[in-house]
Amino acid sequence: MPCIMGIDSGLTVTKAVIFDADGTVLAIARRRVPQLIPAPQHVERDMDGLWSATADAIREAVAACGRPASDIVAIAATAHGDGIYLLDADRRPLGTAIVSLDTRAGAIADAWNKGEVGARSLELTGQKPHASAPSAILRWIREHQPERYARIAHFIAAKDWLRFCLCGTIGTDRTEASTSFTDVRTQDYAGDAFGLFGLERLAGRQPPMAASTEVVGGVTAETARLTGLVAGTPVMAGLHDVTASALGMGGYGEGVVAVIAGTYSINETVSRAPKVDGRWFCRNGILPGEWNSMSISPASTANYDWFIDQFCAADARQAEAAGESIHAVLGREFEAASRRPSSAFFHPYLFGSPFGGASSAGFYGLNAWHDRGDLVRAVLEGIAFNHRVHVDALRDGFAPTAARLTGGISRNPAMAGLFADILGLPVTATRTEEAAAWGAALCAGAGAGLFASPTDDPRDLAAIETIYVPDPGRQRAYDEKYRVFLDLAEAMKPLWPTLRRLGAEQEQEYPS
Repeated sequence: MPCIMGIDSGLTVTKAVIFDADGTVLAIARRRVPQLIPAPQHVERDMDGLWSATADAIREAVAACGRPASDIVAIAATAHGDGIYLLDADRRPLGTAIVSLDTRAGAIADAWNKGEVGARSLELTGQKPHASAPSAILRWIREHQPERYARIAHFIAAKDWLRFCLCGTIGTDRTEASTSFTDVRTQDYAGDAFGLFGLERLAGRQPPMAASTEVVGGVTAETARLTGLVAGTPVMAGLHDVTASALGMGGYGEGVVAVIAGTYSINETVSRAPKVDGRWFCRNGILPGEWNSMSISPASTANYDWFIDQFCAADARQAEAAGESIHAVLGREFEAASRRPSSAFFHPYLFGSPFGGASSAGFYGLNAWHDRGDLVRAVLEGIAFNHRVHVDALRDGFAPTAARLTGGISRNPAMAGLFADILGLPVTATRTEEAAAWGAALCAGAGAGLFASPTDDPRDLAAIETIYVPDPGRQRAYDEKYRVFLDLAEAMKPLWPTLRRLGAEQEQEYPS
């Protein structure tokens, strides 16, 4: 039976996953990819280092698969969206890549959104500029690194860099192309977009756009030597990881909102016509005539990971020594705290929010009798409340009747039930191993003729999913808490810029 490979490169880990044609995972290999933070708000990565780590993961997966590499009939990659990866005229990295957690261009995006550019961008491209948008980052480079800007020959996304390393061709796919420079109605590049953002020099240099399932090259001899793949193995264009995750968990379609609780709070739904609103990005879907509307903020389970790293490190080591997970320990504390009233709230805005660039995280309503379980509960509820901000926006535009949940946090049944109660929607948690990689593999398989289309998932989804229905009593209680959550955000909006200023002063006084 043929097999297919999906590559998924996130913000901290890059993975190579080999699947059987029925969706069974045959091998997974992971490598951590360091983030570089050379200055406040700057988050970067070494492009050659990313490829070296990915090639190592591919080689390990091929060796562990138990099948000859010649059985792999197609490969596709997905990776973190937005940010920017630059190549010079020699097709070599032009400095380090700027990833989607980078916020150096936030002031540029904010200024655009206060003036005409933001409104015109929304009308033309289907989305307002934001800090990690290629348009804003490229403008920042133009203003602050003019020599580098003058040398840009190609600007691509993370998965497009991996595609280039695999097969030697430069380009992107429909989903990734729509991050800044496409016309939301025609779904093709809009020449006016470059002038709108003051990037006239780059007009005509945009990467060629292909379908996610289109063969864009074959594995090169050098890549075959590095990875153990067979030279000439077809490589497909792949897709943006937000879309790949929805596809891989069976949540890519109309009438359903795909909720991805990862580093980012990602919430998305598909439509057959473009609907433009400042609360979401209206981007290209996988196929022509499909639009994927995404309401997103960098405010999900990264907050929970931070809480564990900062306040539970010793307990995590003890749990590991005892053969237990810190997540199980905190899960019990969360369940105990959930059985009693609590005034504790948490804004999960360590890395950003839907409420503006100056926002920050915070605990509220604490008293001396609260314990760590109350804090864990506040963090997890805050994450789900922030997802509701986005889901409510999509409800206004698309009226989804159900949600599908994925992300590391979704593996806990208590969390799936919490999301159902807070969102007020039936929530389906699918036991999908490596959803984004499987989404990429579905595109590879469709391009190779194994599947009729990327949505032709061969798995029996009903056998690997659980549906959680909102409890009416808990839903009413969470509706009240959600209103308080929003009121707290409204009260903090005037103070967040002051807190940001104080933090900037401290960074200058006490440099790291």
